[in-house]
Amino acid sequence: MSALTDELKLGLDAPICLTWELTYACNLACVHCLSSSGRRDPRELSTAEARAVIDEMRDLQVFYVNIGGGEPMIRPDFYELVDYATGNGVGVKFSTNGSRIDADGARRLAAMPYTDIQISIDGADAATNDAVRGQGSFATATAAMDHLASADFGPFKISVVMTRQNIPQLDRFEALADAYGAELRLTRLRPSGRGADTWHQLHPTQDQQVDLYRWLLDRPNVLTGDSFFHLNALGDENLPGLNLCGAGRVVCLIDPVGDVYACPFVLHDEFRAGNVRDDGGFARVWKASTLFTELREPQSAGACASCGQFDACQGGCMAAKFFTGLPLDGPDPECVSGHGTVPLAAVGAEELPRPTSNHSKPVPVELGPTRV
Repeated sequence: MSALTDELKLGLDAPICLTWELTYACNLACVHCLSSSGRRDPRELSTAEARAVIDEMRDLQVFYVNIGGGEPMIRPDFYELVDYATGNGVGVKFSTNGSRIDADGARRLAAMPYTDIQISIDGADAATNDAVRGQGSFATATAAMDHLASADFGPFKISVVMTRQNIPQLDRFEALADAYGAELRLTRLRPSGRGADTWHQLHPTQDQQVDLYRWLLDRPNVLTGDSFFHLNALGDENLPGLNLCGAGRVVCLIDPVGDVYACPFVLHDEFRAGNVRDDGGFARVWKASTLFTELREPQSAGACASCGQFDACQGGCMAAKFFTGLPLDGPDPECVSGHGTVPLAAVGAEELPRPTSNHSKPVPVELGPTRV
């Protein structure tokens, strides 16, 4: 393990990347949405409060903020907040389904400095994508990409959550990104939010995890946001990245009402560290919250101590364990050595933690047919 990794485990004075969900409002109802977004929360931070949070990021010297939702562009003050952040030296990366990016919007975005865009799709074709993200969402996303390309935005990102339905399309995702001169970003499916109800149908098979590991090793320029460090147990070569769970150490999340969570994928009261509206604001939460202090303490390998691959995979993902009912010091539910299979099978449905809040619209969300 590198000295840098050991140092990062102790936490930093400011997060490297702060994820900020601006709103729970969304015009889609993706079946794996980690925040169960759909309806706006009336307690959402005001524009003035959001600007105050950006001031704190500037003072803490946060390098960039990763804005999401919901669909962040639904907020009427979206452009104002992005302008305010970049004007204060805080770079902005934001994820969008592309529905608010028309020709004029693309030109406006292309003129904004220090702004990076991730267009979310979950299939290399409409049938695969729309089964997860909703009818017509693939066409909407590709239209946004066309507008960004026409506006000479530059190398935007195409962001894909890996599922058993779309892993066979890896080469097609790569070709799609190349066609736009875009960067491909792949992330891991977590059983969070609505994903808690669809994870068993969507998460990759063991064979697919091996395929993904080998595919990524051959393509070090494909971005992953350190999502797949649990796959490092498959071989002697680690995937690029920090190879650690950065929750409360180098990353955290602010939700639309100002609650601060250790991990962008664990929106649950057990991992809520405070609120930006509390005395001392975000800075105090990051520097002094009891939860973050505990997470920065040396962690035990727990049930994984006897496994020779622990240094490679670090026990896997906290969010994946928590929402599948496994102990945080136990094996990852997708442990590539199979150590998660038995404890996962022993967890009853009544034992599974549920997300603290649900902002889904009052319509049924159904998963389309499985494509293996």
